[in-house]
Amino acid sequence: MEKTQTINIQAFLNYLKFQKRYSQHTVISYENDLSSFFNFLELQFNENKLANIKSTFVRSWLADLKSANISSKTINRKISALKTFFKFQLKQGEIEASPMATIVSPKQNKRLPEFVDKKDINTLFEMVEFPDDWSGKTNRLVLQLLYNTGIRQAELIGLKENQIDFSKDTIKVLGKGSKERIIPISKELVAEIKSYLKEKNQQIQLPDRDFLLVRSNGKKLYAKWVYNAVKRYLSLVTTINKKSPHILRHTFATHLSNNGAELNAIKELLGHSSLAATQIYTHNTIEKLKDVYKKAHPKA
Repeated sequence: MEKTQTINIQAFLNYLKFQKRYSQHTVISYENDLSSFFNFLELQFNENKLANIKSTFVRSWLADLKSANISSKTINRKISALKTFFKFQLKQGEIEASPMATIVSPKQNKRLPEFVDKKDINTLFEMVEFPDDWSGKTNRLVLQLLYNTGIRQAELIGLKENQIDFSKDTIKVLGKGSKERIIPISKELVAEIKSYLKEKNQQIQLPDRDFLLVRSNGKKLYAKWVYNAVKRYLSLVTTINKKSPHILRHTFATHLSNNGAELNAIKELLGHSSLAATQIYTHNTIEKLKDVYKKAHPKA
C-alpha cells in the first residue's frame, strides 16, 4: 500500500477514534476491512489512487467475499466501513464522488436474538451455588449486573465505583461514542454491590480501586474472563446455542418487552441511538404471544 493511501486511512481512523469516539475494537475492525479492500485492489487492479477507484472495483471485491462464503452480515459491515471511509474522503476533498454511491447492501435474514428463559434465570440466581471465594463472588455480581442492567461487556469491565449512585439506586454507564446513560437498579442489587465493595476493601490487596469489579489480584476484569464466566454459568441452566455476555443483554431487553415495557424506555436503557435497533425485541414478544395463542385457543 502506497504512502499516500496509508496517510488517508490513518487520518480516517484518527477521525473515528478522536472525533466520533468509536471504541478501539470498532476502529480495528474498520482498519482491517480497509486493509483487506486496498490489498485486493492492488492485487487485482494494480490500483492505489482514491480518485481512480470505481464502483466496479468494489463490486469485484464484494463478489470475491461472497465466493469465499463470507456471510451477508459481515459483507454489510464491510460495505458500511467503505461508505463511511469514502464519505470522509469526500468531505476532505480527496475525491469528487464516492464509488459507494451505487453499491447496495445484500439482504440478510433477520434472526431473532436468543435469550435465556425467565425460569432459567431464576434457577441461575436462586439454585446455582457460587463458590464462597473471590472469583465466585465476582462471577455472581457480573451475572447480576449484566442481566439486571443490560449493559454491554465493555461497559461492565469499565464500570467504576463512582458510577454507582447509592442515594438514587442508579448506575451511570459510559456507552458507545462516550454517551452517558443512567440505569436504575434494584435495592437487592444495591445491597449486593455494597457487600462486594466492603469485602473488596477488606480482602483484596492493592486493587484497581477505580473499577468496581476486579480479579483476586486486584486487577480489573478483561473480556475473555467475563465471557468464560458467563458461558460457564449459563451452561448450567440453559441449552441455548449462544451463552455470551451479550445474550444476557438480549435477555434483559426481551424480559422487559415481554412484561409490557415501552419500546422507548428499553431503547434508553440499552443506549441505542435509534428505535430501529430496539424493535427486534418486539418480535420476541409477538412470538411469545403466538405460542400462548396456539396453546390456549381452542380454534388455534
